[in-house]
Amino acid sequence: MIFYKTDEQVELMRISALLVSETLSEIAKILRPGLATIEIDKLANEFILDNGAVPSFYNYNGFPHHIITSVNDVVVHGFPSKETLKDGDIISVDVGVIKNEYHGDHAYTFVIGDASEEILKLVRTTKESLFVGINEAIVGRRLGDIGFAIQNHNEKQGYGVVRDFVGHGLGKSMHEDPQVPNYGKRGSGLMLKENLVLAIEPMINLGKKEVYIERDGWTVRTKDGKPSVHFEHDVCVKKGKALILSDYTPIELAEKNNINLKAV
Repeated sequence: MIFYKTDEQVELMRISALLVSETLSEIAKILRPGLATIEIDKLANEFILDNGAVPSFYNYNGFPHHIITSVNDVVVHGFPSKETLKDGDIISVDVGVIKNEYHGDHAYTFVIGDASEEILKLVRTTKESLFVGINEAIVGRRLGDIGFAIQNHNEKQGYGVVRDFVGHGLGKSMHEDPQVPNYGKRGSGLMLKENLVLAIEPMINLGKKEVYIERDGWTVRTKDGKPSVHFEHDVCVKKGKALILSDYTPIELAEKNNINLKAV
């Protein structure tokens, strides 16, 4: 079932989405080589609770952590751990919160220290493709237009577009209908109507599109062991131009001011 939000509900969702943005900006301030990803989880949990919300991911279908940290060839659903970040790593941090009964859920990929131009281009292109997809999230377009735009932008560069995991609707549940693939056929799928809220999240691999799930039942890795990048925004369908509920601005500022990160 698809739930279209009222304007008041959209504003509540914006509050949740912006808290995720603020959490990610706090994380961006501390990222560095030598930092254990479990420390990121601890900081995020404390920040979310201090701001009157709860982490969406904790105990969701048994997920044992408060946020998701996916390093290098981990596509999504990586576990925070005692493993430390290294110079040249990339890390996708995915955060979800529940506030005022509504979920915010989005992600950002950070580059730790120096990385190759090949990796920087992958991060840059994936981030660009998120906004290319968002440009299609307007009244009268179809769901396939979003996926087609993201797929086309990345496959032109020879990247693998993950098929096994997709974006989704968002609201009082973290995963609502419809699913939002990062691939598709232009002009196909659900007709987009006003105040449908979507989590649009390209997951793009440097190599092939194929992935596998580790024995923990959660961690998703690329089959060829090559790096993967993940960006995500919370978006409300509107006439003429999509409304982005989350905000990368504070994250990008913190990223720029952290000498241990390479802003892309």
